[in-house]
Amino acid sequence: MRSIFSACLLLLISFSAAFGQRVPGLAGQWAGTLKLPNGGALPLLIAMQEANGRRSATLDVPSQGATGILVDQVIVRGDSMLLAINTIKARYAGRLSADGRQMQGFWRQNNARLPLTLVRSSVATPPAAAAPATSARPGAKQNRPQEPVAPFPYREEEVKFTNRTGGVTLGGTLTVPPGAGPFPAVVLLSGSGAQDRDETVFGHRPFRVIADYLARRGIAVLRFDDRGVGQSTGNAKTATAGDYTTDAQAALAFLRTRREINGKQLGLIGHSEGGTAAIAAAGQPQGPAFLVLLATPGVPGPDLITRQALDQARLKTTNPKILAGVEQRQRNLLGIVQRVADNNAAQAQLVAALIPPIDLPPEQAAQIKAVAQGQATLMVTPAYRYLLNDNPQKTLKAVRCPVLALGGSKDLQVASSVNLPAIEKTLKAVPNRDVTVKELPGLNHLFQTANTGGVGEYAQLEETFSPTALKIIGDWVTEHTKR
Repeated sequence: MRSIFSACLLLLISFSAAFGQRVPGLAGQWAGTLKLPNGGALPLLIAMQEANGRRSATLDVPSQGATGILVDQVIVRGDSMLLAINTIKARYAGRLSADGRQMQGFWRQNNARLPLTLVRSSVATPPAAAAPATSARPGAKQNRPQEPVAPFPYREEEVKFTNRTGGVTLGGTLTVPPGAGPFPAVVLLSGSGAQDRDETVFGHRPFRVIADYLARRGIAVLRFDDRGVGQSTGNAKTATAGDYTTDAQAALAFLRTRREINGKQLGLIGHSEGGTAAIAAAGQPQGPAFLVLLATPGVPGPDLITRQALDQARLKTTNPKILAGVEQRQRNLLGIVQRVADNNAAQAQLVAALIPPIDLPPEQAAQIKAVAQGQATLMVTPAYRYLLNDNPQKTLKAVRCPVLALGGSKDLQVASSVNLPAIEKTLKAVPNRDVTVKELPGLNHLFQTANTGGVGEYAQLEETFSPTALKIIGDWVTEHTKR
């Protein structure tokens, strides 16, 4: 779920790792706000959970929306916890309160030491975050009304398949409709960052909802954990959309071995960066019979990231001079990453560009530098460099199968007004004569009915995935898999 990260903002972090020790009371949603030395505030959301005997945690920054950095070490001793993220030189050490409702501690990054108190919040809403009308009070039961509830008319099977090209084994869930089959099937491909098979975000499980809906309509669904997550092997830190493309190909190959699946009616449904992988897989031998692209980039990486930064900035200001500065700053940062191949040299230049040219007290200057160093580290990761160099208009030219492309009008991460027309224009020029493109009013990047479309709303909205969008997908896939 998650989203593509924008480099102009201060910090984009997401991580997942097994807890070394089982400690009752830590599982759940936690929220806090990091007070930055420049006077700003950075809301953080941490979801701690247990699945298949493993504890994991995911940290999100709602104001920025990027995910995918794994924690390297998690140590739990009694009521204390330490999280270490070596790639950005960050640590969080906290202690649980006696009533189990708060965790007080410090966020350390390089030479900076910032206090951070986490409060248990079932909707994972930071105290400083703006709350839309659907917000709930901390401690209230999380309401996700679309979450599927047993008994189910279909069956679910835990499966594993191998990507021999990438040398990884991927674990997932195959949802099979009732009856003898063979059934048409789709593979769900998640967005950027290390995500589980349900694309879980803030208590929402959109891929679980999609699988349930399609299975009830006679369409089998395979969803699987990303590399290095859950039951899948591999290294999430080094994985790129190129690697996820080969994972998608392996998933299609696996489905072709199943008796209950019609191997000639296999499709890929990709969300965000997952759509990028789906497009690339469609241009290869043994590709899918059809594609469904959800909030998928259709413009080159630099344009995508810059537009994302501007859309996020517009939530806070309409001042044209400020917005022009945001755009120029963003393109300057991206230019450094594109020009400088050596990571250490690129990071040094990025840090220099990120630090404001003003005199500050030594302690504040050190803290700002620490945050800038963390941001610079993220911008030279393999996934970020791949995104920056990606041009979907090239890979789309190889797509000959039917395509459904959907986007929300309030998507501030992959703007539908820019990306959908680019996808449509490129495909029709191929020419691909079976292309359906729709912008859905009022939906955000996760296809929730939104207020502003800001990332901070994701946790607070009760809707997981728009029923309107579900029906469009279901109708289109059904129409394209008629026997």
